[in-house]
Amino acid sequence: MKLAVLATGNIANKVTQTLVQIKELECYAVASRELSKAQQFKERFGFKKAYGSYEEMVCDPEVELVYITSPHSHHFEHMKLCIEHGKNVICEKAFTVNAAQAREIKSLAQEHKVFVTEAIWTRYMPSRSIINKVLSDGLIGDVKAITANLCYNVCHRNRVSNPTLAGGALLDVGVYCINFALMHLGSDIREIHSTWQKIDTGVDGMNTISIQYNDGRLANLTSAITAKSDRQGIVYGTKGYMVITNINNPSLIRVFDYDDKLIKSVEVPPQISGYEYEFIESVKAIGEGRIESWSMPLTDSIEVMTIMDQIRAQWGLRYPME
Repeated sequence: MKLAVLATGNIANKVTQTLVQIKELECYAVASRELSKAQQFKERFGFKKAYGSYEEMVCDPEVELVYITSPHSHHFEHMKLCIEHGKNVICEKAFTVNAAQAREIKSLAQEHKVFVTEAIWTRYMPSRSIINKVLSDGLIGDVKAITANLCYNVCHRNRVSNPTLAGGALLDVGVYCINFALMHLGSDIREIHSTWQKIDTGVDGMNTISIQYNDGRLANLTSAITAKSDRQGIVYGTKGYMVITNINNPSLIRVFDYDDKLIKSVEVPPQISGYEYEFIESVKAIGEGRIESWSMPLTDSIEVMTIMDQIRAQWGLRYPME
């Protein structure tokens, strides 16, 4: 399938190192607002076409799937552009700025009958089913709570801290913590409470989120762009607990019994980087005529954006484009 990359920033360069190794894809076209950047990207990775505008690229009839890597603030605009030109889309997280935009994207995708999904890579990884298998097998008993953290000291990066680009910890890394909770505890939520540390630019540098489920289970989540954390996820049960090394790309899953004895240890299968799974699934789904992925349907993307809208409302944080 002929892939086009929209925007040539850091994440595009990082992920494309994996894309060139995926046999299901042909790295065909790249577009940037500056033609010179697109040409440099083209030469570095061996793409066939380079475009100096996104509008020109989506008019190329050879393009079958567009990977959108622009800042959060522009995801809605760029997805809409691609959809209206009949292009299938895989868009970086956070999917949009808010839930209203996400709902409109779903409606447009249905209207134009094109595939759209969010590139939240942990949703597509084998680790998701490995973790859920441990839970369903009852190795730690009845699950009572989850904790997860994902913190990096990256607030010096403009894309991450600039409110005009929908920056802040929540949309950049907190989205992974929320997805971790939803993947393994579900979405039957009673209430959400949160706190935040505001940085000079006006966005959240750090946040804590407490989710209470209708069955009483809890999720306590922390994310930041101002500090480093161990990135662990822990699931607490009545008979033991499970520790996930790096919720942002799990490498090791360990299960301990009530007496802290290690009873199971699972390494994830060998992989290129972890980015490959979302693209392989997208190609398969498009080949089957689907307009959504099964690992991250648009209803789930809307749900995550709705949760983040609610959290930002508690803080009083609105982005300029809203």
